[in-house]
Amino acid sequence: MEILPIPAESFKVGFIGAGKMAESIARGVVASGVLPPNRICTAVHSNLNRRDVFESFGVNVFSTSEEVVKESDVVIFSVKPQVVKKAVTELKSKLSKNKILVSVAAGIKLNDLQEWSGQDRFIRVMPNTPAAVGEAASVMSLGTGATEEDGAIVAKLFGAVGKILKADEKMFDAVTGLSGSGPAYIFLAIEALADGGVAAGLPRELAMSLASQTVLGAATMVSKTGKHPGVLKDDVTSPGGTTIAGVHELEKGSFRATLMNAVVAAAKRSRELSQS
Repeated sequence: MEILPIPAESFKVGFIGAGKMAESIARGVVASGVLPPNRICTAVHSNLNRRDVFESFGVNVFSTSEEVVKESDVVIFSVKPQVVKKAVTELKSKLSKNKILVSVAAGIKLNDLQEWSGQDRFIRVMPNTPAAVGEAASVMSLGTGATEEDGAIVAKLFGAVGKILKADEKMFDAVTGLSGSGPAYIFLAIEALADGGVAAGLPRELAMSLASQTVLGAATMVSKTGKHPGVLKDDVTSPGGTTIAGVHELEKGSFRATLMNAVVAAAKRSRELSQS
């Protein structure tokens, strides 16, 4: 059967799962103007609070997932990894080659998704929690039946909540270790910087504001200037100055090696979980 292209100017998006990630993506898509809310839908089976949340910004809320699939050109499975197989297999008879299927479930491989659904027009996306504030670092990989045009549509949707990049699925465990788990590492760093500020005599609120804004500013400099972080670090470390004294302490504490080890350990754990 011939695969029909998704109409770029009129396609509709449906979420299977009405949790925080689905809400973040839907809000971002609406706020950025990628889609109006009347072209987005989800289903709420029992939690009326989630119905109220989605309806509050104009998204259509149905009572069943079958209705979501019927009304959507792009179907995004945004359920927890442990229930994604059940969600996909229950809808198998409703899925077709005329729909782009997307999964954001961590650790669930394209081969499994394609087998459970009986469809190969699948795209796997690995977002991270900063999607909630429009600053996600997402990575996607296309299934065997997904076209580059399909990828462009999905990139447009997820680009509404941050930056989306493309990578081979074999890299996804490493992606999990870096961008998937990475926000937690940075939250720890911000907390530690703020604690250092308090130890040095700053009030807690001022220390936390300075720490979070410093991390945001430094990340923005790396992103916008295109300079290597090492170059930017050298730019602010004067001979015999305060910054090099602080950097020296970080080096004595194996700061860089510890972060590298954290990414590798999380990637290893992701690999273990995906094989279990």
